[in-house]
Amino acid sequence: MSERLTLISGRTRKQAIGMHKGKDSPEYHAATEIVEMNAGDMARLGIADGGRATLRTEVGEIALTAHEGALPAGLVFVPMGTTINGLVGTETFGTGMPSFKGLTVEVEPAGAAPAGGGGEGS
Repeated sequence: MSERLTLISGRTRKQAIGMHKGKDSPEYHAATEIVEMNAGDMARLGIADGGRATLRTEVGEIALTAHEGALPAGLVFVPMGTTINGLVGTETFGTGMPSFKGLTVEVEPAGAAPAGGGGEGS
């Protein structure tokens, strides 16, 4: 089962600390390879706290460790970092910066068959 939710991203304290240690550091990866979700959304999708979730846009797909966060239903948060770039297009609309907020993402438990096929008999 998957659902379309709205993705936002931003800086976090842990992400900033990790960035200063280097983008190859374990601290940076631990801080940026997560998705925070509403507890009800996680339960409905069958994603456990600490489990893996796949996020997909028309640009790409990434799998992240999911954590329950204080977010309204329908909203997911991923810290800015190199991992989230896999979901964001290159269009900047003249600003010089792609949009990292308000993206529609399809979210499902990691390892689930993509919605719309891709499994046996497709």
